[in-house]
Amino acid sequence: MYGLVNKAIQDLVCEKFGEDKWLEIKKMSNFEDDFFIGLQSYPDSLTYELVKNSSKVLGAESSVIMEAFGEYWILFTAKEGYGEMLDLAGDSLAEFLNNLDMLHNRVNNIMPELVAPQFSTRNETTNSIELEYRSKRQGMAPMVVGLLRGLGIRFNKENMKIEHIQQKNDVNDCDVFKIEW
Repeated sequence: MYGLVNKAIQDLVCEKFGEDKWLEIKKMSNFEDDFFIGLQSYPDSLTYELVKNSSKVLGAESSVIMEAFGEYWILFTAKEGYGEMLDLAGDSLAEFLNNLDMLHNRVNNIMPELVAPQFSTRNETTNSIELEYRSKRQGMAPMVVGLLRGLGIRFNKENMKIEHIQQKNDVNDCDVFKIEW
C-alpha cells in the first residue's frame, strides 16, 4: 500500500490517542523511519502490522481500528490535497458510490502501483443503495464500513444505516453493503 495509507493510520493514532501510542505501535511494527512518504509503495504486510499492533496498543479489535480508519480516511484524503478529486466523483452519496472505480482510475494515474478495490452499485432507490466490494486484500470489509460512515459525514447523511448483507467467501465473489439514509 502507499505511504499515504500508513501516514493516515499514524495521523489517526496521534490525533486520537497521542504520539506516545504511535511510537509504541511503530516500534512493535519494526518501522524505523521517521515518516512515511505518501507516494511511495510499502508492503501490505507493514500496513497489516500497523493495524494489528494498533489493536494491541489501543485495546480494540482490529475491525474497530479498520472501521475508525476508514472514516478517518475520507476526511484525511481531502485534507491531504485530494479534496478536488473527491469533489469530481459526485455531488451526492449515490453518485459518489457509482463513480468509485472512476475515482480509483484517476488515482492510479498518480499512483501506478495502486491495487485498488472494485466497487459497483445495485438496487438504487431514492434513499438506499447496495454497494458491491471486491478486493484482492483480505480483511478490509470493516474499513469499507468506516469509509461509508465518512462519506455519510461528507454528504450530510450522518444517520445513515449500513448493513453488511453479504460476505465474500467460497460462494460469493464480493462483499455487499446496504446503505440507507
